[in-house]
Amino acid sequence: MAILVVAEHSNAGLASSTLNTVAAAGKIGGEIHVLVAGAHVGGVAEAAAKIAGVTKVLVADNAAYVHQLPENVAPLIAGLAAGYSHILAPATSNGKNILPRVAAQLDVDQISEIISVELADTFKRPIYAGNAIATVQSTAAIKVITVRATGFDAVAAEGGTASVEILSTAHNAGKSSFVTEELATSDRPELTAARIVVSGGRGLQNGDNFKHLYALADKLGAGVGASRAAVDAGFVPNDMQVGQTGKIVAPQLYIAVGISGAIQHLAGMKDSKVIVAINKDEEAPIFQVADYGLVADLFEAIPELTAAV
Repeated sequence: MAILVVAEHSNAGLASSTLNTVAAAGKIGGEIHVLVAGAHVGGVAEAAAKIAGVTKVLVADNAAYVHQLPENVAPLIAGLAAGYSHILAPATSNGKNILPRVAAQLDVDQISEIISVELADTFKRPIYAGNAIATVQSTAAIKVITVRATGFDAVAAEGGTASVEILSTAHNAGKSSFVTEELATSDRPELTAARIVVSGGRGLQNGDNFKHLYALADKLGAGVGASRAAVDAGFVPNDMQVGQTGKIVAPQLYIAVGISGAIQHLAGMKDSKVIVAINKDEEAPIFQVADYGLVADLFEAIPELTAAV
């Protein structure tokens, strides 16, 4: 049986998390098909066809899918499910919104945010904010799974020669409609894709002081994140939040500035390759997971570091 990967995309481009999800599918074994559901997604389909290891791309190009409303996309996936042993999607807002509905329509359990494939029916996933790893075995005929992108190295975006099949069916449940969206724009890398992330916490004291992190990030070519405490205090918008209820990141370098290291935050960044912590409290829990720690006043340390870069 084949594996179906639901592509994460913006109608204009393919998200990198799709490559990580294809990597997870490759660990399971079998043919890998990618579903691209959206509107005017010819370019996305072409990119998906080039992904290493993908043998077929299914394209549902219809106005009903332009905003990928789960009420419309879930029936599409469920209708295709009979031909697949596994259905995978990245554990993004879209994936978490769509796949539970697919599982419900198929009357099977969903396995959430896997970080490892042990066997075709056995997976590992974090529980208790990442403080424990559960090994889950599923006997469902069709396994519906979301994939934590940071758990798998992305496959190559080039090198594949998959065939492309156009789907003529369209589902418009008429139960929801898209109203509007406000997208934050930044010249800095997106948090989940950045190789370096600089994050600030309550120790920054106010939003204006994040300027110190922005200056450092601009020199490093880094994304800028924040702890939940900083977001809840109104220092920065919530799309910058790193943690269990924010974004999960695993960059090559993570610099935590003025962050105490609450469990909620650690769950979102402790898989980073190298962690650097700067905090004036030498007892801060963040130092327990940091590879390098500096006990110092951030308002002195960060300008000095920025000047030295």
